[in-house]
Amino acid sequence: MPQHLRAAIRYSVLSAATFALLTTAARSAEPVKIPAVLAMTGSGAFLGSGEKQSLELAEKSINAAGGIQGRPLQFEFYDDQSTPQVSVQLVSQIVGAKPPVILGSSLVALCRATVPLTKNGPVQYCLSPGLHPKRGDYAFTASVSTLDLARAAIRFLRLKGWTRVAFIFSTDATGQEFEQGINSVLAEPQNKNMKSVETEHFNISDVSVAAQIAKIQAAKPQAFIAWSTGTPIQTIFRAMIQAGFDVPTVTTDGNMTYAQMKQYAGFLPKQLYMPAGEYIAHSAKLVPPAVAKAQDDFYKTFAAAGLKPDEPSELAWEPAMIVADALRTLGPKANAQQVHDFLEHLKGFASIDGICDFEKVPQRGLDVSNSVMTLWSKEAQTWTVVSKPGGTPL
Repeated sequence: MPQHLRAAIRYSVLSAATFALLTTAARSAEPVKIPAVLAMTGSGAFLGSGEKQSLELAEKSINAAGGIQGRPLQFEFYDDQSTPQVSVQLVSQIVGAKPPVILGSSLVALCRATVPLTKNGPVQYCLSPGLHPKRGDYAFTASVSTLDLARAAIRFLRLKGWTRVAFIFSTDATGQEFEQGINSVLAEPQNKNMKSVETEHFNISDVSVAAQIAKIQAAKPQAFIAWSTGTPIQTIFRAMIQAGFDVPTVTTDGNMTYAQMKQYAGFLPKQLYMPAGEYIAHSAKLVPPAVAKAQDDFYKTFAAAGLKPDEPSELAWEPAMIVADALRTLGPKANAQQVHDFLEHLKGFASIDGICDFEKVPQRGLDVSNSVMTLWSKEAQTWTVVSKPGGTPL
């Protein structure tokens, strides 16, 4: 065979081999896409926008550590505008593409609206602690549950000697869910000395709750629990200031955002407590070494971006890391059933809120022992931890 023909054949073979290698490399570098349906606009934007920011930072951290078996992880964001109708529409479309997992939404009402759409997959990792899926469901949920946060709060109040408590709940899904939870906690034997001296309700669209605060003030409580998020909590705080009502006040960790604390600075209660996951402690004295390491990575990632993490940061970061761990173990082509089964039996995972055990605590992995009570410090402009894990005062 002439030399020039042998050279041409050799070049063709090498070119084909090189093309095959490049194609394989390109395919291996294709991102593993995870949809995230968040309340980025509308009434829940104070959560959804922070969760988006957290997922973006988590994505960078995961990919810097090798991604998903060498492939980059990519979150695809969808804005449900804080409305169940839009959330249902988006999740319905996403389910048709059969991803292994969906993150979101940000609010319990939106999660409740969309969970029926994913009862047979994909895995839906809701970012609201107020969702309470049943063992075996395809729905999982972030952080310490609102029920366990209630347990920590009531334990803290009881051990502080503040046994006469008044309540106000919003009439939306968040308020209804927590009222049911707090009633069950108060019925527990260890809380038999706790007394509800007044319970009031309000609509989240109300511009004043002065009448409700007047009734609560007249009952002379030693502590006050106001459970609502966003603008409605502002309505309550303003009414308290106007009435001169000043007692230790507990609210949901859904209000644990620096933006809100800054916006509401002029009318925050003097003693404002919030139960939260252990991430806020960021203390090797309170958590196991592996959890302290996870917290350090979390805080350093945010600090490198010039940010301070708060509740929305935690609600998104933890599921992102857990899902990434599942896909790293199972491989980037894992299906919904495989991810579900992995999460259902996940134990010993060191999250920023504690060591997760999904067999012990189905669909969540965390319980009351992973919660702490915090107090907003006007001077430090942050939350200080005032209890041991579980709510016992320090």
